[in-house]
Amino acid sequence: MDPLFLPLLLILILAVPLILNTRRQKRALAEAQRLQSSLTNGDRVVTTSGLYAIVVDSTDESTVDLEIAPGVRTTWLRAAIRERVTDGNPSAPLASPGDGSARTDGS
Repeated sequence: MDPLFLPLLLILILAVPLILNTRRQKRALAEAQRLQSSLTNGDRVVTTSGLYAIVVDSTDESTVDLEIAPGVRTTWLRAAIRERVTDGNPSAPLASPGDGSARTDGS
């Protein structure tokens, strides 16, 4: 058996997962940039901090104005937008406790 075979095999075993992980990260970054550049007015989005909002002004190249409540607009960096929410998305927020529904914790 060649004395270089074992070290080369060890390097290969360590290098393959690193290469695959780097490719996956690049793909995810490209997808996020594609989403952020394709935002249009009226899109429902989620920010990286978990805030659900509606895009009301997407004309600036680096920022986007989001409406987080009726009449409440905030300006965010486009990079803070994590995903676009569709109507069929199961991760959409539930009704807020302020809608008159009873709380389940007894308070």
